[in-house]
Amino acid sequence: MEKPYQIPIQYLKGIGPKRAELFNKLGVYSIEDLLYYFPRRYQDRTKFSPVAQLRPGEIYTIRAEVMARGQRRAFRGRGLSITEAAVADETGKISCVWFNQPYLKDYLEVGTKLILYGKVDYYGKRLQMSSPDFEILSDEDGSFKTGGFFPVYSLPDGLTQRFFRNILKYALEHYLPRLDDFLPYDIRSRNNLHNLAKSLLEIHFPQDLNSRQEALRRLSFEEFFLFQMPLVLRKRKQKELKGIAHKIDGPLLSAFISSLPFKFTSAQANVTEEIKSDMASTEVMQRLLQGDVGSGKTVVASAACVIAIDGGYQAAFMVPTEILAKQHYEKIKSWTVGRGTLEEKIKVGLLTSSLSKIEKDKIYADIKAGMLNLIIGTHALLEEGVKFKNLGLVVIDEQHKFGVGQRALLPAKGPNPDVLIMTATPIPRTLAITLYGDLDISVINELPPGRLPVQTLYFDKKEKRKAYALVKNELEQANQAYIIYPVIEESYALDMAGAQKMYKQLKSGEFKSFRLGLIHGRLKQKEQDELMFKFKNKEIDVLVATTILEVGIDIPTATCMAIEDAQRFGLAQLHQLRGRIGRGSQESICLLVSAGPLSEEAQARMDAMVQYADGFHIAEEDLRIRGPGEFFGRRQHGLAELKVADPLTQLHLLKKAREEVISLLKLDPYLVQRQNQALKDKLLQRFPEYEKLILIG
Repeated sequence: MEKPYQIPIQYLKGIGPKRAELFNKLGVYSIEDLLYYFPRRYQDRTKFSPVAQLRPGEIYTIRAEVMARGQRRAFRGRGLSITEAAVADETGKISCVWFNQPYLKDYLEVGTKLILYGKVDYYGKRLQMSSPDFEILSDEDGSFKTGGFFPVYSLPDGLTQRFFRNILKYALEHYLPRLDDFLPYDIRSRNNLHNLAKSLLEIHFPQDLNSRQEALRRLSFEEFFLFQMPLVLRKRKQKELKGIAHKIDGPLLSAFISSLPFKFTSAQANVTEEIKSDMASTEVMQRLLQGDVGSGKTVVASAACVIAIDGGYQAAFMVPTEILAKQHYEKIKSWTVGRGTLEEKIKVGLLTSSLSKIEKDKIYADIKAGMLNLIIGTHALLEEGVKFKNLGLVVIDEQHKFGVGQRALLPAKGPNPDVLIMTATPIPRTLAITLYGDLDISVINELPPGRLPVQTLYFDKKEKRKAYALVKNELEQANQAYIIYPVIEESYALDMAGAQKMYKQLKSGEFKSFRLGLIHGRLKQKEQDELMFKFKNKEIDVLVATTILEVGIDIPTATCMAIEDAQRFGLAQLHQLRGRIGRGSQESICLLVSAGPLSEEAQARMDAMVQYADGFHIAEEDLRIRGPGEFFGRRQHGLAELKVADPLTQLHLLKKAREEVISLLKLDPYLVQRQNQALKDKLLQRFPEYEKLILIG
């Protein structure tokens, strides 16, 4: 018998090929997809609000009848149509409006009975509901008279809530018995979880709030469990690899640390010890190093490279941009050149795409012969011509800038080298296991002494001149500044000033007595590098830039940054941009300038930036504001699997799921026992790329 995940949605009664296209838009291709397409909210039809009791600023569910309808063009803005309906119940009348949905007029005939859900606000002196969700009902429709909790789904035009509910009821009735509950019974029992059939029924059509909560808990646990399975399997696979047991007590490391012009912070020292412990083991190191911008990750990674070199191995240090590669190269050279043994033993090379063929061939030959033992580079390190003599350590900086496939290519160039991955995007430690369950995690959570936090101020559009006055004040003190814009060319649709246009205006207006440069992603890499070096050499006072600056180089005299249209940036992005200043010993200032009134979420981002300088606080706020799906970038990290589970609010459940995964794989590492067969099938269906891990036995 075919499983529900194998049956295309078009074969479900009442759908067919044409309607199937609408379901496909929702990511629903099979009957199982439909059962796992969860409501975005519920209408509580036990509590309809009388129209006479509606108050502005609140969200209500009302039951009403259409008394009149109409359509008009907005006074401002060509092409904007407004559909209006006056609706009433026995207590009063209210106006409802929908923008740019002219087809709604055909649905809202006088006498039509509706259930509406939306926010009530004043329009002039009268109350109205703007763009409410609605459902058309009739006297014959039993659901109009019945109370309870009704699911509401995100649907495209062409699918109504009532039709979708009926389809789901039919699917649940006919296919629930054919769904395999892949969570083993003992795990369900230990964690007091409902079975799958009951949970799916209650998530769509809950009897009450408690039954919905229990269904949510079971389905969240299931998602966490499935998400952790491949991570734990991959970690187990990595532990089976025979790695390199590095000499961690060699003379080179102590010489390197003692020769530095600064002392390690206690966080740097602790993380170095964790790395040393990993590198001494025969297991392959797979460690994630988290640290805020400017916390000193590079020197800790360099210390790991020194350990590998002391034992006769090579280290490769991969970064996302050429300019960052050059910065690391110069920085590490400055820590070794003219320092006797260090200069003699540590041979640093730089490999980037912009090198000529002759230069590349020379470096390829030196890497292959072992003449270079610390190679810093960009994606160029992944090229076929790069062959190492004895690669013992791979460091990947700003790992999120590289694809998963790219990250695997560099370690493949050596005999199971240790891997250290770095990120300046802090994630609250308790949540990092969600993303990086296959990695051990180290955190540098303090800044070096003398590094001052950047002061951040917020200005609305009317106060822009005040912000620019502060920028000029910094420039007049022989410092430098960045002015950041979200786009390159002017976008009328988004009402934003483009960096190119504003660059010209600033150059001839506000900052005409200063030297300006413009950098953006459409410039060739060579042009970008030239501009950054000019800025570094103080040939440019103000660098007008787009978000290309997010990963940049250290310029100690850049003490000011103004971010235009700040409300258009994400919180993590704002924090990364702010990290480009405050790299020296002087006080620095970041100015957030917004255009127009802010949404509630945008205001929360501005408040967080003004209040917090620490990246881990910022990360927690970002999670709180946006939720984990958006924060982690579900597409990039596979978190699309988390439809209902929320690592932020269900951390205890996440930990329990991970513990159960670890326990299960200890007892049945290859999932060969009969009670785990359905789980194995589900994993192969959900994660085909993990087949080798699951079927390894």
